[in-house]
Formats: sequence, structure tokens, C-alpha cells
Amino acid sequence: MTHVTGFDRDAISFGVTPTLWWNDDFLDLDAGIPFGQAVSEMALAGFEGCSVGHKYPTDTTVLTEELERRGLRVSEPWTSTYFTINAMHDKTVADFHESLAFIKAMKGTDLVVAELGRSSHQRPVALVPNRDVFDDNQWAALASGLNGLGKIAKDEGMRLCYHHHMGTGVQTRADVDRLMEMTDPDLVHLLLDTGHIYFAGDDPLSLAQAHADRISHVHLKNIRRPAMDEALERGYSFEEAIKHGVFTVPGDPAGAIDFVPILQVLADRGYRGWLVVEAEQDPNKANPLDHATTARRYLREVIGF
Repeated sequence: MTHVTGFDRDAISFGVTPTLWWNDDFLDLDAGIPFGQAVSEMALAGFEGCSVGHKYPTDTTVLTEELERRGLRVSEPWTSTYFTINAMHDKTVADFHESLAFIKAMKGTDLVVAELGRSSHQRPVALVPNRDVFDDNQWAALASGLNGLGKIAKDEGMRLCYHHHMGTGVQTRADVDRLMEMTDPDLVHLLLDTGHIYFAGDDPLSLAQAHADRISHVHLKNIRRPAMDEALERGYSFEEAIKHGVFTVPGDPAGAIDFVPILQVLADRGYRGWLVVEAEQDPNKANPLDHATTARRYLREVIGF
């Protein structure tokens, strides 16, 4: 097995999302696993942190206690932005301030955002044919809005990390390139999601090479290529694609993505931050603990810790 060299152990944190245990977009993707079991299994699998989900305690003191007793931290909260549709600027900013207060209370640094103005990913429609496409005015509104949120974050010692996402106006490599060109690199960082960019038809390694200096957060998501091809051919919705197994974790032999060269690009650029395993799956079909353990074992083997 090829190995990655050069990561600073003190600079890297390994996280996992609760989407292995349940889904926050599609609540029927649930096997009844409670919060306590999920976070205990995250720790048992060897992770140091996690993103948050709808089953988590909303009281930050209670959440801190529950995570600390398991040796976990919060990797990031998610904030949906709506800069590209009408009369949603102020609510977007207000929601971001709530996320900022939350991550400060949890002693984290990163805030993840994605523009969902007219996204297809949460709707029961064909994902790609109905994905959002911005006009020039919407691109300008998005860039301006993100720069504004990025300044709010930076002024508080935090980082805004933009998540390119299937079904949204920032889905493809060309979309990411345009967003990076239009936003301030000191204010808007990039979240690299390997699975989403592969699903979009682009190369995650090439994206990492092109924008390594902007990448401040990483979601390591794998793709089952036959399920992806079927989803695209048949016009599946995002939920249907998930249910048909399009996503899996690093280390799954059924996955199509080679993570070693991607991780090596990050190591060579001195990446510091979270490496977060993510795979929206049906927990009734894909045992969450088994997949979390597989992913963490794989990362330990290729990175060395």
C-alpha cells in the first residue's frame, strides 16, 4: 500500500459526520440509533471529533460534556446560505451568527457553508438536470455575501469554509474555480469534498492541486461508481442516489477514489485542520460502526497515525 508522508500529527484532526448513523436532510434514513450510541461508536472507531446532527443536545454545556467524556470535539457546524434568492440576506447572516456562537462555545474554529438558494439536492427531483445554475448577478451576490460572512468569521478568529455540493450552483470544478476567483482568499476558504466533486464529473485530485492553498477543511467521501452511473443515467434525486449506495467511506474496496495522491497534495502544502470522513448511507443497510472503523483504519494505514 502506498503511504502519505509529511503530515504534522499535531496539525491534523480526524473527524466523522453523523450521516453514517442517520441523515439530517432525509429523516427516513434512520435505523433508530440514538445520539449517545452514535458518538460512542465514533470514539470507538478512533475519531477525535464530529460534525453535528439533529439528534445532538442543543445545550452546548450538555453537548460539551457528552463529547468530552468520549474524547470528541466538534469539527464544524453547517450553515445554509441563501444569497442568490430574494429577501434572504439578513436571515442568512443571522443564521451564520448563530453558528458562530455555537462553534465558539464548542471551542472550534471552522464554519461550513453552502449556497442552497434553488438547490435540487433536498427535493424529490432529478438531481443533476435540476441543479441550480447562477446568472452573473447571482454569482456577484454570492461572492459578496460570502466575503461578508468570511470577515465576520475572521474577526472572531474563525474560518469560513465553502462546501461545493451536488445539486447546487457550486457543483462542478468550473463552479469552484469561479467562486475562488471571485472571493477573497483571506476570508473564504474551500472545503474539499472528494465525493461531491467526483459525482459532479470532475477529478478531486486535480481540484486539490489547483486550490490547495485555499483548502482549510476536508470531507473524505468515497463513491461507488456503478451506483453513481445508475443515478446519473436514471435521473435519481439525491435521496434516491443515497439509498442506492452512491456514497461510501475511504478504505471501502468498492470505492472508486484513490485518496493517497489527494492526501499527499495536502501534506505537501502543509495542510492543517480536519480530515472528516463522510458517507451518507442508509444505516439499515450499511452498519455505521463497521464503516467508521474501516475508514479510520484505512487513514491510519496510509497516513501513519
